[in-house]
Amino acid sequence: MQFGPREIVTPFRPIPLDVPEGMAPNEFFNSTENLNDLANNNGLLKNPEHLLLYRKALGHSNEFDTSIIFNTSECILDPLGRPVRRTQVPEVTKQVWNRMNQIIIEFMVEQYPDPDKHLLLAGEASLDATWSLTSPGVPSIRMLHNHFICFDKQQLRDAKFADIKNPNLTDGGQHSLFQAYMRDVYREFFELLNFDILKPTSRGSSKIELTGYPQGLPSWKIQGGVEALKDIQFWKEYDQILMGFLDFYRTFFTQVSTRNAPRPKNAYFPDIIDSKLLFNNDFMSAAKMVRDNCIKDAKYANSIRWQPAFKQLIYRNDDGDLIVTISQNSIGNAITELLGVVVKRAPDAEAYEAAEPALIEKLLEVRKRLIKADLGQGIETPFWPAD
Repeated sequence: MQFGPREIVTPFRPIPLDVPEGMAPNEFFNSTENLNDLANNNGLLKNPEHLLLYRKALGHSNEFDTSIIFNTSECILDPLGRPVRRTQVPEVTKQVWNRMNQIIIEFMVEQYPDPDKHLLLAGEASLDATWSLTSPGVPSIRMLHNHFICFDKQQLRDAKFADIKNPNLTDGGQHSLFQAYMRDVYREFFELLNFDILKPTSRGSSKIELTGYPQGLPSWKIQGGVEALKDIQFWKEYDQILMGFLDFYRTFFTQVSTRNAPRPKNAYFPDIIDSKLLFNNDFMSAAKMVRDNCIKDAKYANSIRWQPAFKQLIYRNDDGDLIVTISQNSIGNAITELLGVVVKRAPDAEAYEAAEPALIEKLLEVRKRLIKADLGQGIETPFWPAD
């Protein structure tokens, strides 16, 4: 069998959604009007912490695909003022979110126990692009949301190979700025973080053999598997990875912007920044290279995402271990592409409706478990009752 990234076709039922004249679709998707439609037609569960579980109408997979969004559309009207990463949400909201994540991931592992048959992932991407709302790659809903997805590996085996030059695949690590010029210092920075549950993976053990991805990214095995997700210590360590990434990203692009700038304010790990980044020649020379390019090339400078842009996820590898990884998100590619899965969505109501009953059955079952754990109330839609 040949190995490489795959492109699958996922049918969807066209959504009868009218975008007002003169308004770009991704501008409308950030509106309260659109979020009301999402909740009323696709909403599964909501809670007082403003977390909304919903069916992905334009999904990545019709096997299992759902998301939780921190729906601040009515309490924060400015799309640029909404929380867009875990470190920005209230502590009580994050605790509820962690418990919801734990239950959904546990359900996925229980429902799909064989890593040879199914690829599982759960994760989120930063949504605070520094480009205008109408630029390519800018998220369609600028609010923090995460994904829970299952792919049938037989479908992946049967799928055609994706174009390895597809720009959305270049962020898997092998072409990214951090990996190309600062691989050693990037890894050394993360090695200085203290973990009890997370353990750095050995070379190659985190890859999905079928696709060959992720490539070149730091990754950690969750010792204890799905049971470890019930331990609040795991979620603290999961947040530490994000905080470390944010420190690295901010420090680097601060140096790109201003030569010999001090470390960013409110850094999470100031001592590590001072000793391992600002005193590292490879780190500083890479910043100089990017700065010089920005000065000479307007198009290159305009492509820089000056604020932290990332994808962080939990996925199951071929050995059945749960793995955590994080990637720079410089292009705006889908979170699935971090694992070498390119999804081409195709309007096909008949094909979608054939898969819909089994998909909805699983979504309603996981909703039942969330309600039992006092994590929200069911939502009634034209497609399912409230309980």
